[in-house]
Amino acid sequence: MAVEKHPKNGVAETPLVSDGTGLIAGDPWLEPYTQQLRQRWKHYLKMREGIEKAGGLLESVSQGHHYFGFNRGNKDGKAGIWYREWAPAAAQLHVIGDFNSWNRSSHPMTRDAFGVWAIFLPDLKPGQPTLTHGSKIKVQVDSASGRMDRIPAYIRRVVQVEHSTDFVGQYWNPPEPYSFKHPWAPPKKGGLRIYEAHIGMAQEEPKVGTFNEFTRNVLPRIADLDYNAIQLMAIMEHPYYGSFGYHVSNFFAVSSRFGTPEDLKHLIDTAHGLGLAVLLDVVHSHAIKNLNEGLNRFDGSEFQYFHAGARGQHIAWDSLCFDYGVLEVQRLLLSNLRFWMEDMHFDGFRFDGVTSMLYLDHGLGATFASYDSYFGSNIDDNAVAYLQTANEMVHTLRPEAITIAEDVSGMPGMARPVAEGGIGFDYRLAMGVPDYWIKLLKEQRDEDWNLGGLYHTLMNRRHNEKHVGYAESHDQALVGDKTLAFWLMDKQMYWNMSKSQPHPIVDRGLALHKMIRLITFALAGEAYLNFMGNEFGHPEWVDFPRPGNNYSYQHARRLWSLSDRDDLHYLGLKIFDRAMQCLDEQRHVLEDPFIEQILVHEDSRQLAFRRGPLVFVFNFHPTESYTSLRIPVPDPSDYRLILDTDSPVFDGFGRVAGDVVYPRQDVPMYGRNQSIQIYLPCRTAQVLAPINMPRADDD
Repeated sequence: MAVEKHPKNGVAETPLVSDGTGLIAGDPWLEPYTQQLRQRWKHYLKMREGIEKAGGLLESVSQGHHYFGFNRGNKDGKAGIWYREWAPAAAQLHVIGDFNSWNRSSHPMTRDAFGVWAIFLPDLKPGQPTLTHGSKIKVQVDSASGRMDRIPAYIRRVVQVEHSTDFVGQYWNPPEPYSFKHPWAPPKKGGLRIYEAHIGMAQEEPKVGTFNEFTRNVLPRIADLDYNAIQLMAIMEHPYYGSFGYHVSNFFAVSSRFGTPEDLKHLIDTAHGLGLAVLLDVVHSHAIKNLNEGLNRFDGSEFQYFHAGARGQHIAWDSLCFDYGVLEVQRLLLSNLRFWMEDMHFDGFRFDGVTSMLYLDHGLGATFASYDSYFGSNIDDNAVAYLQTANEMVHTLRPEAITIAEDVSGMPGMARPVAEGGIGFDYRLAMGVPDYWIKLLKEQRDEDWNLGGLYHTLMNRRHNEKHVGYAESHDQALVGDKTLAFWLMDKQMYWNMSKSQPHPIVDRGLALHKMIRLITFALAGEAYLNFMGNEFGHPEWVDFPRPGNNYSYQHARRLWSLSDRDDLHYLGLKIFDRAMQCLDEQRHVLEDPFIEQILVHEDSRQLAFRRGPLVFVFNFHPTESYTSLRIPVPDPSDYRLILDTDSPVFDGFGRVAGDVVYPRQDVPMYGRNQSIQIYLPCRTAQVLAPINMPRADDD
């Protein structure tokens, strides 16, 4: 049996069995599933074999966008534009558009033996192409289902027809291609700190924001907060704005409601210059049902890109499910990833809906109570193999690229290398954490929280798989739910956030908001995520324009100015969030794997733990402050206070002197040889560092 070494994902090199069972070395509970892991590996190899026979993963199979769709080329020594479309069940295709006055018969396409239709449009004369940049275009498809005008599958730009609900493709080939000054993000400092953002709702004015406005108004804010990555939602074209971008119609098209592809490139280029990696929220888990805008029944058949019948219908999302076993589906999706990487210079991807991809029942209502859930007849083996292949391709093309899985099931190996039998992602979202916080806030007073259970829940993740921890994301901000700030302060956020008008509900909410985010930041993962505006406790939910709100943009925007006013508490929350991000940049908190509980006192509401050399101490008691509180510390050193949630800078009460040093005392406690005594006010947390610990940014 072959053995290899693989150092992926920052884990020390260990011998790996190259039959897909390498995961067992890190998770002995997988031992009974050895045969299933081997079968999964064989299925992956079978998909890879098919891809290699079709031209190779790094060659034609992931470069479909250079062959299909509209591309410059030559025929018989003449320059022009090739248009190709895979539509095996179609009877005839005709290109129609501005260039031929939408003549339905003048430009028929020719089919080859593989169901690929093609036409060559020679230049009218040197330098004068048949299709001009920006000209509108469609393809007329005749099939057993009838005749329809469709948007080409690999089109690079789609726009809505003015005064209409119809969409049309555009031939996009700017005379002066965008030139990147900063092609890729610089190496990150500290762990991965992600700022999740939506372009359209990122402006304060009630309207759809643009790429250029985001670049000008929002990117500097994100950089100032000391995040080192942004995750952009709703970039792939989608006809319904209120879908949050998750009902994709055109996979290679940048959403035109926000601007042009060049505008997006400028945004990414600027972000890189500010030290920010840019991640795409990519949707390969399903596609829109719409016939006019999407891929549904493109060639007249039900099974071209999607499963036929009930299996192709996603009952929860009212969308269609890809058939990942079809080579041309693999080509479409793999080429799509490569397009966003190489043409648009995204630094990585957050894969949406991974749970839905993996399971034939999409994980709906599943509890995933045992390892049996991860194997057997409910698994879509083709989806697993596709995700493995996609991760291998992305990391082969660019080893620095970042991939993140949105998976709630806990599938073993999700964020482990493919060579081990894993799925190959770099990170997985810690999706149970925000659900846990909402459950606590809904059902219990903070006085009744079980601190040991809280610590366990935040630490409850798969060993040797990196997680993105977060207290809330866009899901919690949507109408029908509440953000943490809204759960904590509710209507008082509208009337009592002024610093000149103290209010007990607001005081409690501010204190717990900081404590919840800090303990999540410190315990829940090896990376951290925040949805835009939540860092300062944005007071309103997200509700896109729809009939139920009279198509209002009132709740589809961000009130940034609230966080800029020094008379409101929002500013203090924002400054605290920045300090938390800086803590990681300076001390590399997120990347330190060593976490250990120091003490938990349910009666007096205290919890302390270490991450690396830093000590985090929390007092969740609503009224009791503790003077001369003795806690054990891991290192024989004095400890300096480096972050205090109660600091006046963060709109706390300032009950502890800033930069205080707690002397080491040779008083043993809980198995430690030394301890310190601290002042820990009620509903506050402190981060302590050994006095001789250098900052990482001092290197």
